[in-house]
Amino acid sequence: MSLAGRVAVVTGAAHGIGAAIADALAADGAKVHRVDKQPTALDGAALTAADLTDPSAVNDLFAAVGPVDILVNTAGGVAGQVGRPLEEVAADAWHAVVDANLTTMFLCTRAVVPAMKERQWGRIINISSGAGLTVSKTGIQAYASAKAGQLGFTRQMAHELGPHGITVNCIAPGFILSNPTTQLQWDGYGRDGQRALIDGIAMRKIGQAADIANGVSFFASEKSGWVTGQVIAIDGGSAFQ
Repeated sequence: MSLAGRVAVVTGAAHGIGAAIADALAADGAKVHRVDKQPTALDGAALTAADLTDPSAVNDLFAAVGPVDILVNTAGGVAGQVGRPLEEVAADAWHAVVDANLTTMFLCTRAVVPAMKERQWGRIINISSGAGLTVSKTGIQAYASAKAGQLGFTRQMAHELGPHGITVNCIAPGFILSNPTTQLQWDGYGRDGQRALIDGIAMRKIGQAADIANGVSFFASEKSGWVTGQVIAIDGGSAFQ
């Protein structure tokens, strides 16, 4: 699935799933621009720091990158929050999570679409979560809502952009132990909770960031040219347990 000559942007690429996706696309031959809010140093790979919730910052980023063939919207997360009853959730806490997950996707997609339309080719891959298909294990209402919103955005954009040769697809990962946040979540379950989580996965094992990257490689390739508006759960079989 060669991507030689293609330009890709991967957001949320400092670590975990985003880093694995960037590595996979680079291995497939793409020129990859790695973007994250945090100016983290990467071994052997440049990382651009940008606040993707800021429209001006997003416009500046993509003006500097130039035309993009492949956009992977991985940026998101829980913004440092923990689950609490809805009546205790402040409005700014809600907006922080929605902006991190859904607004970043909107702004970055809006930025790449004009050049993709000009070339009549493009691949947009959105990274949602199993929380968007069912409920969030974190109990964070804004996270579940934003992740579900990403599914709707994927379908709507696939409908709008299909006539221009642009595909838009989505991956909903299951529990991937890949960064400090998921490590804290995993540790918080305790031994019994960890066993219960694994027992709820058909494959009876936790997934790896590379499992998600493999799905992105397919959606970014020529082989997926007639696949759009799809949401695939890469979760070891959690969705039907």
